[in-house]
Amino acid sequence: MRVTLRVAMRVPKALNTILSFGRRIGLHQDWYLIVVAAGIGTVTAFGAIAFMTLMEGAERRVAEVSGFIPWWTLPALPMAGALVAGLLVHLFAREARGQGVLEVMDSLYRKGAVIRPRVATVKSLASICTIGSGGSAGVEGPIVHIGSAIGSGLAQLLRVPRDHGATLLGCGAAAGIASVFNAPIAGVMFALEILLRDFSLRTFTPIVVASVFSTATTQAWYGENDAIFAAPRRMAEYQFTMSELPSYLLLGLICGGLAVLFTRTLYATEDLYEKVKLHPIIKPVTGALVLGVLGVIYLQLVGAGGGSGTLPAFFGNGYETIRALLSPASYGIGFEDAAAFTAANAPVGIGEPSGIIEPIRTSLLFLGLLVGMKLIATACTLGSGGSGGVSAPSLFLGAGAGAFFGVMLDHVGLLPEGGSPAAYALVGMAATLAGSTHAPLTAILILFELTRDVYVLLPIMLAAVVATIFAQLLMRDSIYSLKLRRRGVLIGIAADLTILRRLTARDVAPHPASTVGPDEPLSVLFERRDGEHAVDFVVTDHDGDYLGMVTAQEMRTALIEREAIPYLVVSEVMRRDLPTVSPDETLDQVLEKFSRHDVASLALVDDQSSSRSVLGLITRGRLMQRYQRALSASA
Repeated sequence: MRVTLRVAMRVPKALNTILSFGRRIGLHQDWYLIVVAAGIGTVTAFGAIAFMTLMEGAERRVAEVSGFIPWWTLPALPMAGALVAGLLVHLFAREARGQGVLEVMDSLYRKGAVIRPRVATVKSLASICTIGSGGSAGVEGPIVHIGSAIGSGLAQLLRVPRDHGATLLGCGAAAGIASVFNAPIAGVMFALEILLRDFSLRTFTPIVVASVFSTATTQAWYGENDAIFAAPRRMAEYQFTMSELPSYLLLGLICGGLAVLFTRTLYATEDLYEKVKLHPIIKPVTGALVLGVLGVIYLQLVGAGGGSGTLPAFFGNGYETIRALLSPASYGIGFEDAAAFTAANAPVGIGEPSGIIEPIRTSLLFLGLLVGMKLIATACTLGSGGSGGVSAPSLFLGAGAGAFFGVMLDHVGLLPEGGSPAAYALVGMAATLAGSTHAPLTAILILFELTRDVYVLLPIMLAAVVATIFAQLLMRDSIYSLKLRRRGVLIGIAADLTILRRLTARDVAPHPASTVGPDEPLSVLFERRDGEHAVDFVVTDHDGDYLGMVTAQEMRTALIEREAIPYLVVSEVMRRDLPTVSPDETLDQVLEKFSRHDVASLALVDDQSSSRSVLGLITRGRLMQRYQRALSASA
């Protein structure tokens, strides 16, 4: 303990020494964040590698066990994982339940960007148990939690200011996403657009550094730089045509609606489990039971009930199923033989194909069944208290919905020559992710880096924006902000100055001004204060033009020498140094005036005429109320 305290005391001293040296050589005072960000990125990369290694080990072990048990005992696998996860969460860190990204955002906005290291550890282990045993959730939640905890812990160790603590937390989150998905640009946009909502340069720079160092470390460890969902050769030959524009617009609307349905179903399940009187450890087990029953039904319907080691396609993070849906060969369109199938679907940049991938069932019936069961499975897994993320399920739902739409177009003869439902599956992934998170830029970049496919970038951009707009029309909140709003947190944007610059003093309801002449006795103000409940008075001449103000501070000062009040007039105590407010001034300018003068109100004066007639009072309270309404509308 003493050694730990000594280290904690020495770190800030060492930091101050480094900062002093930086200032002497002319560096900006925040330059050290870049160095710290590089360290966060490197450490987070090793945390992500350890997490994914354990996750893959758990998935392999569950797949092996599934080959030795009867098909009807399949629910026992996710139930066992949910039981262990429930015990970990209940006994060690109850805030590790559910979505990881949501809890990071809650820590960012309500707890000063402070995350307990224990929470990230428990979240990781619980997610491994949940997803590794078949629970329908994604890995981005726990890895964001891991990276954010590393960034937050280092910020606390260095005792950095609160705003810098939020930046370092964002560095960890970006590094986690970049490492797990091998997507540095997407990691940066995830942190800026979803978590921090701040695109300022001082925030952008360290987050980019953390993302780059994390990705470089991960690539060096594995010795490769491959996309998770590498586009097959036939997909790389795809060309977007204007004739497909209406189809992608419609797909964007469908995916936007699906994203809203997913969000509402997830939170409806959460609400249901909050009402059910079960022990918190048992709740995720019941959700896993529903998941397992759905899995048994699915395997029987697709005729794979007796297969050795067969797991339902919607179990776990679903990456293998997504890869199959992104392969044109899965739809059997345009292939006469196995050789053509194999050659057309080898991943870009890979040598000779090792064999033929077995196509999945891609009829309309089974694609619809896959999407429906994935939606319910994810809602039961996370809504019951299981641990994991929502991005991977959103990608899965989008791939399934896009594939369904593409197959339907093929059935009615609207699929263009050389086209494939796989292209619509790819676009559907971006659209559904954008619709659920209300972050189209992040969704576009994630899909680009996950596939490295530039040929479908135009329809991805179009569908993602359309899905986001439609989802926002149906529901104002994203899958993350809805829960935060229920907790009373309005996230808005970190760059609040943009809101203040968008509004003017005309947008604030003025308070009626109590005017007084400069020659009136000061005692009159005390009489009117009690009768009119006025706090501040505006001093005007006989034409009603502004001269100055008598604020509550001056009246309190006068009360110290109470016996002198009958002999004083207003002009002797009024303030002539206070600025006035023009109706066309933006609220950031008005707020800056309030910050320079410690007063509760300023006079609103008409500056369009030669006179300076008083229109009312702009109070600090009403200004903040108007700002809060604008913030709520933008959240």
